[in-house]
Amino acid sequence: MPVTRLIEQGDAEALAALLTANREFLEPWEPEHDESFFTLARQRAVIRRHLEEHVRGQTVPFAILDESGDLAGRITLNGVVRGAFQSASVGYWVSRERNGRGLATAAVADVISYAFGPVGLHRLQAETLPHNVRSQRVLARNGFRPFALAPGFLKIEGRWQDHVLFQLLNESC
Repeated sequence: MPVTRLIEQGDAEALAALLTANREFLEPWEPEHDESFFTLARQRAVIRRHLEEHVRGQTVPFAILDESGDLAGRITLNGVVRGAFQSASVGYWVSRERNGRGLATAAVADVISYAFGPVGLHRLQAETLPHNVRSQRVLARNGFRPFALAPGFLKIEGRWQDHVLFQLLNESC
């Protein structure tokens, strides 16, 4: 049973509450966010932007749902590139209280099926901090393999940090 669905404007309130409740938990893995990021207004704007990018074929923004159908996190296909590349990057998070239940692993599996099915991509990439072993396990369970270390890849917690790059190829293309 899928644990993801396309994000909706109606998710903004639950998303703002979930981000606020998980602010400290997510902080070591996320770029710095100003106070307004955690507000309902900003989350409405983020969802609106992602849905507009989805219409243009640039992004596929999903909600991650728990067993009861409540919002538990987000997973997004970012930077969809067509042409000879046919690739996108996957980013995800699951709330602290729902970690360890297999939701991230199931959400990544859902997104792989969608990306390699209806979207028709050839390649997915994901990036993790070298010490984010839990996220690396989620990727490995879904067939992703590390292929590079990118020095100073993203600014996380206010400093440029190295990331391990993972990829998964659609062998049916």
